[in-house]
Amino acid sequence: MRYFVALIVWLAAGCAMAQEWEHQETFSGTDASVSLRIISSTDADLFAPVIETFIAANPNIAVEYFVTGTAELNERFRADPGAFDIAVSSAMDLQLKLVNDGFAKPLPDIPHVAWAQWRQSLFAFTSEPAAIVINRQAFEGQPIPQTRQQLIEALRARPETFRNRVGTYDVRQSGLGYLFATQDARASETFWRLMEVMGSLDVRLYCCSGTMIDDLTDGTIAVAYNVLGSYAAARTESETILEIILPSDFPTTMMRTAFVSGQTTQSQAAERFIRHLIAFQSGQGDGRRVLPALKTPQAVTDRATIALQPALMTFLDVLKRRKFLAEWEDAMIQD
Repeated sequence: MRYFVALIVWLAAGCAMAQEWEHQETFSGTDASVSLRIISSTDADLFAPVIETFIAANPNIAVEYFVTGTAELNERFRADPGAFDIAVSSAMDLQLKLVNDGFAKPLPDIPHVAWAQWRQSLFAFTSEPAAIVINRQAFEGQPIPQTRQQLIEALRARPETFRNRVGTYDVRQSGLGYLFATQDARASETFWRLMEVMGSLDVRLYCCSGTMIDDLTDGTIAVAYNVLGSYAAARTESETILEIILPSDFPTTMMRTAFVSGQTTQSQAAERFIRHLIAFQSGQGDGRRVLPALKTPQAVTDRATIALQPALMTFLDVLKRRKFLAEWEDAMIQD
């Protein structure tokens, strides 16, 4: 009897674990004998093309794709690095820290531009801007803000329009949101003035860009700040109500990165996937790309990109993070 009970508990725990993923999907080749497990913060519908073309070229390999948030990805991987073969994330700082802490397998034979890789272990394959995205209806007859200062002025001028209708990341929960916020704060004090104005308007806080864009589309919010530009670009192709603004005062552009787990048991297949990912996104594959509206790292020349270098980990220091979050909460949560 006790073995039966133990089995039920084990199965229940397994089901609970499965339900914790934002999305989980298996892509299988016609003759799959090898399985790659990829943990990623990129939505499956946006990443599926690279997996499908990889499997078409490697029918003996299946891919299990697990989607979760950037902060949770970091926590899950640290807790059990042997459970995954590849990690893909938009949170550059957390990825760099994982590699710096020895969680990645070096791939010295993969050719890549120097500034888009770290220690031949972490590889960038997109360059994506943080954007202000607006619902055009809220700005009908009004000037469209092109800088953070102009956004501040627009929000202050019509508080009745924007109260409880401005959204941004909850940086306490989102690794990417925290990265964007700390980079903005380093670039200009305008960031903190904007946070205070948002806080005074009862800002809505989100885990991820996709949810913000959903609420923009249905009019729940009128402005989303620091939305991942790639997700917004994918939606504006079909949603004419949305407009993307890349602030002209100072840019914040991140690189989406991938690395192979140092504990992978599928080294050859994992390295083959990284090679395919880089070639695919650079347009050297079948011509399609992950998040096709974006520029690849090699092509970005007009917007400053957050560099893959040790300084990126500055705000991951426990004391610095605690201080930053305290200041952020003071500005954003105004009871």
